[in-house]
Amino acid sequence: MRLTVLEDYFFLLSSISMHKTLEMCFKSRIFTLSHHVSSTKAAFWESYVIYSPISDSLAPKSLYKNAIFFSSAPSLNPDLNPNPSPLLGSLFEEGRDFDDPLARDGHTHAAKEVPMGSLGDPGEFGKESSPARDPNSELKPDSGCRFGAFDDFDGEGDEDGESDDQMEGGDGNDDDDFRVLDIFDGNADLKEESKGFEQEEKDESRHPLVREVCRLIGLRHSWNPKLEGELRHLLRSLKPSQVSAVLHSQPDQRIAVSFFSWADRQWRYRHAPEVYYTMLEILSKTKLCQASRRILRLMIRRGISRQPEAFAYLMVSYSRAGKLRSAMRVLNLMQKDGCGPDLSICNTAIHVLVMANRLEKALRFLDRMQRVGITPNVITYNCLIKGFCDAHRVEDALKMIQEMPLKGCLPDKISYYTVISFLCKEKMVGEVRELIKKMKTDANLLPDQVTYNTLIHVLAKHGHADEALEFLRESEEKGFRVDKVGFSAIVHSFCCDGRMEEAKGIVNEMFRKECFPDVVTYSAVVNGFCRIGKIDQARMMLKHMFKHGCKPNTVTYTALLNGLCKIGNSLEAWEMLNKSEEEWWTPNSTTYSVVMHGLRREGKLKEACDLVMQMLHNGFFPTPVEINLLIHALCREGKAGEAKKFMEECQRKGCTVNVVNFTTIIHGFCREDDLESALSLLDDMYLSNRHPDVVTYTVVVDALGRKGRFEEATELIKKMLHRGLVPTPVTYRTVIHRYCAKGRVEELLKLLEKMLVRQEFRTAYNQVIEKLCGFDRLDEAYKVLGKVLRTASNADAVSCHILMDSYLTKGLPLQSYKVACRMFHRNLIPDVHLCQKVSNKLVSLGHSDEGGRLMIKFVERGLMLPQHQ
Repeated sequence: MRLTVLEDYFFLLSSISMHKTLEMCFKSRIFTLSHHVSSTKAAFWESYVIYSPISDSLAPKSLYKNAIFFSSAPSLNPDLNPNPSPLLGSLFEEGRDFDDPLARDGHTHAAKEVPMGSLGDPGEFGKESSPARDPNSELKPDSGCRFGAFDDFDGEGDEDGESDDQMEGGDGNDDDDFRVLDIFDGNADLKEESKGFEQEEKDESRHPLVREVCRLIGLRHSWNPKLEGELRHLLRSLKPSQVSAVLHSQPDQRIAVSFFSWADRQWRYRHAPEVYYTMLEILSKTKLCQASRRILRLMIRRGISRQPEAFAYLMVSYSRAGKLRSAMRVLNLMQKDGCGPDLSICNTAIHVLVMANRLEKALRFLDRMQRVGITPNVITYNCLIKGFCDAHRVEDALKMIQEMPLKGCLPDKISYYTVISFLCKEKMVGEVRELIKKMKTDANLLPDQVTYNTLIHVLAKHGHADEALEFLRESEEKGFRVDKVGFSAIVHSFCCDGRMEEAKGIVNEMFRKECFPDVVTYSAVVNGFCRIGKIDQARMMLKHMFKHGCKPNTVTYTALLNGLCKIGNSLEAWEMLNKSEEEWWTPNSTTYSVVMHGLRREGKLKEACDLVMQMLHNGFFPTPVEINLLIHALCREGKAGEAKKFMEECQRKGCTVNVVNFTTIIHGFCREDDLESALSLLDDMYLSNRHPDVVTYTVVVDALGRKGRFEEATELIKKMLHRGLVPTPVTYRTVIHRYCAKGRVEELLKLLEKMLVRQEFRTAYNQVIEKLCGFDRLDEAYKVLGKVLRTASNADAVSCHILMDSYLTKGLPLQSYKVACRMFHRNLIPDVHLCQKVSNKLVSLGHSDEGGRLMIKFVERGLMLPQHQ
């Protein structure tokens, strides 16, 4: 049998000593080529290595030591690998594809299931790591792994970017989410179930290994094989708690996900269960719900024990992302996985339902969990109390607080603070005082400084400065010291109301009590003076700040610049902005936007455009809305060409430009009757991947119709419909107006048929008749009457009356009579007073028979004529 080139190479290796053979294979990873060989050839090579006649003494111990499968945890599922060979398990682990016949024979450890880039960006870490693996071709899991459960959940369509803040659907299937409570084991220790592992209390974030790994991760954008090799070497030396510390130390959660994915793909490393829970905990504080779902799927596939805590993390992540329906589906996944619920997952579910405004379902969930033996705690009731307050059912919230002691759960201060905050928003100060008394008598909770600070901040935030000041006085009478934060809140509330004298009095009181105001307090006062136009007072307050050793910050100067722009001194504001380096303060994007809008409002458009360029040079980018305001101002002054150049310059410097900006400039060209430039810019939109919307097409069609270029307008409408855009009522009115003005009724009717197929517009033909009557094209309007009388609605009667009145005004009562007869034929009763005028006009012109028959039609239908009313 003729040997292949690969087999020849294997036999060449077998002629060397076993020591050098394994050493060469270890260094060059020649075993990664094994998935290209058939199962027979691979089995032959494996048996050759295992049953080699070379004595074990020829292989050095260091080689065996280096070849052992390293991991941050013990083997996760030893049943997958009975009697494994540690040497072969390590050698064949990296680079082997799941189609490898050795993997099917079960001679190695469980392969890593995560494909490259499934959890993070593979470009961030490990560009030379192991090849991508197929997640659907995994080794057979143990009985604890439930593939079907998670696969069902994975097909729910969550990746469509849906945002279901209001959970839809009827109440018929709402209780399906409660089935997970049926598998609750009342004899289990909930405290033990809620902790999947013991976390070390020692802080590992300052460990030298952790710091070095974080440093290397920070250099990921300039990585080379040497740096990656160092990180891979350090990874194998980290304990699970240290890996968790590395994940917690990342400034961006996406970087943590990328590192988690990169580390999971490395040879001789496997994440410990603790690391999975750490990653889920980190992601629960973000909106990266898809990454959380993939990590939980990975735990299920690898047979890692799943506690309710893991599912709770996923629910919270879904909730933060606004996918509340998907968050509740986690309970179904939990049931299929066989994981019993505990109090923490129940509290999470109730919180999700409250956030979704499904308070009634949350109450049913509470009743169901109590029936299965899960006793709610104060967190459970606090979630429901917040739900009652959000639904403006404060009486039910107070009733729940009263019933909590009867159920063996005393309310805490959070319970009362939630209701107090709602009452403060509604300015129900009397009820607040009564609730504070009940908090003291019923729950033995004395109002402390935190209580008064909460009252002061909530009242001041919602504009109730006088009531906040009352509680501040009461707090001081009881011996509590109010800090500068509380005073600043009241000062800010007074300034927002324009009550600067009261605000200055509070500031002076702070000096008397040696509670010196900080930059926040001063900034509020400066902003207050600027709001009422007293710029001189604001400048004096700025000097006062320097005098007392308080340096103004960016917010302070931005408030002053905004005040200057409001009184029309935008050029002075621009000069102050340019002197920011001399004054040792740094403007931000809001500062630039304030001055830019001030210049725009004063008509200084050139200066505003120059400021935007300066803004871009300093690394700040205006929003598309701000760009559009400036573009619109240029177009309004007939400078569409300059607006186009400005937009292109912004786009060239990295600004985000959307379809609205293009449409605004196109509209500017159309107003200047420069249709060629407008059509050229319309084509440029496709080149820059900014597809025009229905507003863009409507603007161009209106301009073409105004110029009488109906062939081009018709083709543009057809192109719009071909691209799947739905015409709006404005589009219909524009097309009808332009075509009727030029009498292109036949073309209009054909075009309307195509448009109505895409989007129904019930009054389209009514508007055609009304427009034709307005342009004195009554004969064309009469031809369209048949399309209007198909429905015989009130809107159709109004259109017929307009046509009748137009005929009557032009001295054609006989035509009005015909319109009325057609209305009667469709069982649509015309206006009797208008018909009386038509009848009188017919009689005066010698058509007495028609005039009489018209009025008889009313009598035949049992209607009373005007003279008999």
